[in-house]
Amino acid sequence: MPKMALSHFEMAILFSLLTSVALGITGKTGKQDQIRYAAYCFGSFVLALFGIGWLMYFGHR
Repeated sequence: MPKMALSHFEMAILFSLLTSVALGITGKTGKQDQIRYAAYCFGSFVLALFGIGWLMYFGHR
């Protein structure tokens, strides 16, 4: 199996993508609702990731 060398940011994005897909499948019924909810969850995860990163960066100054 090939080794993966991911940064913390890349791993967080990958986690948010996989979690969003799982939440979309289990959270809603109907294909359109599942896709829409997965996209919403992914956007929320990424927004939170950047928001927390921004707070961590400017909070230590």
